[in-house]
Amino acid sequence: MKKLVAATLIGTLALSLSSTAFAGEKLVVGASATPHAEILEQAKPLLEEKGYDLEIVQFDDYIIPNENVESGDLDANYFQHIAYMNSFNEEKGTHLVNAGGIHYEPFGIYPGTKDNLDDLADGDTIAIPNDTTNEARALLLLQENGIITLNEDAGLTATVLDIKEKAVDIEIVELAAEQVSRVREETSFVILNGNYALEAGLSVGKDALANETSDSEAIQTYVNIIAVKEGNEENEGVKALVEVLKSEEIQKYITDTYDGAVVPYTE
Repeated sequence: MKKLVAATLIGTLALSLSSTAFAGEKLVVGASATPHAEILEQAKPLLEEKGYDLEIVQFDDYIIPNENVESGDLDANYFQHIAYMNSFNEEKGTHLVNAGGIHYEPFGIYPGTKDNLDDLADGDTIAIPNDTTNEARALLLLQENGIITLNEDAGLTATVLDIKEKAVDIEIVELAAEQVSRVREETSFVILNGNYALEAGLSVGKDALANETSDSEAIQTYVNIIAVKEGNEENEGVKALVEVLKSEEIQKYITDTYDGAVVPYTE
């Protein structure tokens, strides 16, 4: 059904785009609704000054926007970090590359049926994303807060099979990333990606019980990027898009708008 909806959306666009060139001066970029599409909306007038008409297509999953960049139906997408893109390429045989890092979103542990991590008890449940890279990130956050201990060599590829010890006998509930926030009334705690926390009306600064810090291994690894098909990263339109998204105007918008849930990435 999602593929049908996406196909309908894309069908309204100019699908004469090739995988190596843009149709005129139009840029068609896929994005998650929050914060990616919101940030792109702010970039529109700045791109117009550079001679590009930015068209944004919103998606609510992590698969279709990558497939559409690979097929050439989208010029680029903005929703994922490098680790996820690399994992997707490996699993799907796609040829996506990083055209530029834009921001990062600290993972947070948020209240579910309980609102204090000190109250964690045997039988409690914690919902986490189930895709390869985000699951590892969630598990590392649990480890940083003394809830679990992982095998020493697990690192950024950790899965629940790498849990060596638990402080209490909790159950880890693995769900698609977009589903995690929807089970807050059914699980003790949830661990959310920054964009899904925002969509759920949650703030890292105000609502998270714990979150990744700027010096964590995860933050250095999981910067959100503009992804394009290999060969398009040096396209002038793509370069203009990245330049605008890294501009002082957009960085200020991000800082002022998202209360620490989204942080501009500087290299």
